[in-house]
Amino acid sequence: MAKVTILGATGNVGMFAAHAISAIPHVDEILLFGREGREGLLKGITQDLGDSFAARGTDIRVNWSTNLQDATGSEVFVMTVGAPRAPGQDRMDLAMGNACIIAPLSRMIGEIAPSSKILVVTNPVDVMTCVALKYSGMKPTQVFGLGTHLDSMRLKSQIAMHFKVHVSEVHTRIIGEHGESMVPLWSATSIGGIKISNLPEFSNLPMQDIIDSVRNSGQSIIQNKGSTVYGPGEAIATLVRTVLSDENRILTVSAFVKTEVHGIGDVCIGVPARINRNGVFPIAIRIDETEVIAFRESAEKIRENTRIVLKALEK
Repeated sequence: MAKVTILGATGNVGMFAAHAISAIPHVDEILLFGREGREGLLKGITQDLGDSFAARGTDIRVNWSTNLQDATGSEVFVMTVGAPRAPGQDRMDLAMGNACIIAPLSRMIGEIAPSSKILVVTNPVDVMTCVALKYSGMKPTQVFGLGTHLDSMRLKSQIAMHFKVHVSEVHTRIIGEHGESMVPLWSATSIGGIKISNLPEFSNLPMQDIIDSVRNSGQSIIQNKGSTVYGPGEAIATLVRTVLSDENRILTVSAFVKTEVHGIGDVCIGVPARINRNGVFPIAIRIDETEVIAFRESAEKIRENTRIVLKALEK
């Protein structure tokens, strides 16, 4: 059994993630962490979740705190802290403000729970994953970000709708930045085990329209309802379950890569990784040349943005 701490639990994503994580059989305690001054809200969320668990028949403890020392013993820390995107904002607009929150929290997690895992959700997630890795002092396998996992699921759903098949029959990935420079891996996409380019209907697939839809999905949801909640929350729970259940699934998350993708690395970026209770392990892949070029550009963009943020933090 495991304890999971959610940092930023008073936000919409943190609240729903707590509810989704509570359904994982291996979790017996959830700690909701928030900043000082939010005690009343944290208490209310805790009570409300407790009622939900009672109605569902889930035997799980849920507590709250504004002191991160209370998170000692947690196996997974989910970081949803920081400012969310507003309509019209780019994820990088949030970088410096959120980095100033992520850095000290990561350092403290490294001190109180050095063998735990950190799952970063805060945007821009690839850069924030690098910040958490550096300041926690933990191994690269212990720190990872939501990255392009949800983007990959969005692409999977769109392809399933076009081909009129069950979503489980579609296998596809988006790698690179969780943002404008994301890279769809059409070369690694299949339906029912058949490479998508071998299907007659592939010629009618509106590839650019689909990718534009995936790329703009978050902004569209924010404009229409204020924030993305359910998609990220369920994606977070999937990753937490994959770790705690020691599933060895290959999912696409933001992880520190060295040379796994055509020698491109030294950056935290969305890549396929094997995930289990020991952490996150990027796997070596070979992709089409056009995808390599796009991934290299995405990596360079993230690397430069990360350099700027880390340099500013040092000052």
